[in-house]
Amino acid sequence: MNRRVVITGIGISTAHGTGKDINWERTQAGVSGIKNITSFDASGYMAGQGGEIKGFKKTFFNNLRDKRLDRATHLLVHTAREALLESGIVDIIKDKPALLSLGTTLGGMLSGELFHRETIAKGLNRARLSLLNDYLAYNQAVNLMREFNFAGDFMIFSNACASGSNAIGHALNSIRSGCCDIAVCGGYDTMCEFTFAGFNSLMALSPSLCRPFDRNRDGLALGEGAGILVLEEAGHAIGRGAKILGEAAGYGEASDAYHMTAPEPSGRSAALAITRAWNDAGKPVIDYINAHGTGTKYNDTMETNAIVSALGERAGDIPVSSTKSMVGHILGGAGAVEAVISLLAIRHKTVPPTLNYENPDPGCGLNIVKQAVGHNIKTVLSNSFGFGGSNAAVILKEYV
Repeated sequence: MNRRVVITGIGISTAHGTGKDINWERTQAGVSGIKNITSFDASGYMAGQGGEIKGFKKTFFNNLRDKRLDRATHLLVHTAREALLESGIVDIIKDKPALLSLGTTLGGMLSGELFHRETIAKGLNRARLSLLNDYLAYNQAVNLMREFNFAGDFMIFSNACASGSNAIGHALNSIRSGCCDIAVCGGYDTMCEFTFAGFNSLMALSPSLCRPFDRNRDGLALGEGAGILVLEEAGHAIGRGAKILGEAAGYGEASDAYHMTAPEPSGRSAALAITRAWNDAGKPVIDYINAHGTGTKYNDTMETNAIVSALGERAGDIPVSSTKSMVGHILGGAGAVEAVISLLAIRHKTVPPTLNYENPDPGCGLNIVKQAVGHNIKTVLSNSFGFGGSNAAVILKEYV
């Protein structure tokens, strides 16, 4: 059984704001959402900027009590609500079992930070365990299911920066195989000092600007956000009169276990993930590549090698951009956010820009797009490559 899978709802929250309209408007305009960090004192780190969602504190709940709920739950529920309302399945998933498939690196890490600080200040015996109520990575999924009276089950992926794409791929394959007709999938992560300090220790943060694929690139910018997609078996969506936004056509994954943090230089495993996704989608013509494009020296070179290895002679002609240059690296949420942006690129027939790309790197000989350009995009490849050699690729298509 290999059923066709379509997309009927999307939600997105990034440093550009919450909602697909503001996100697309600012993405295609090439606006930078990377600003000075305000949620903690970043003055002692090599970088002081990141992609925070300014102005977002909490969302409203119908069924949850917001006491002790982490920012991650608020962000996830808010973003999922946009996707669920657009798809029109809010009432359907109360009775019809559906899959919830989510990726995250941090879960409720902000709650963990609070508990850690209180432990240091007061001692372990006096720190409030209630601060950890929403700490573990599965808690946010449970909260989302309770808020929307979700009748199905859930799966959580915490596979570094490939997590969001892994979650989409699992949802796609679950529908194809007949395990379910509906899947709500995506990823999320919040800005957190623990993580910021970790990337600072790795010397991976850019002290200046995030410049993916640029010769002078010197590191990434961290961000926060969430991306949610509602996937459905095509016949199910058509049968209920749903508006179809696009098609989830292919997924590939591969692991190389080369190093805990460094990418495998040749890109062999990343190329295998791309090839598997391309084959899975029926070997379509790729019109645009939303690159993993972190802006670190080794990642961008590796990704270039992987794209060329997987797609051959045509690789240098395909428009490529990295939207991380505008909203930062959202870790476990990156693949899902970029899948939503990829779908919007298809719908608006526009290739998003790569901010701060000024000096081409001979070692990254791809067709990097500096400014948004109109293009008849029908098929997009979205890459996600994470620590530990976790590689994933998703292919989205125009629905015809």
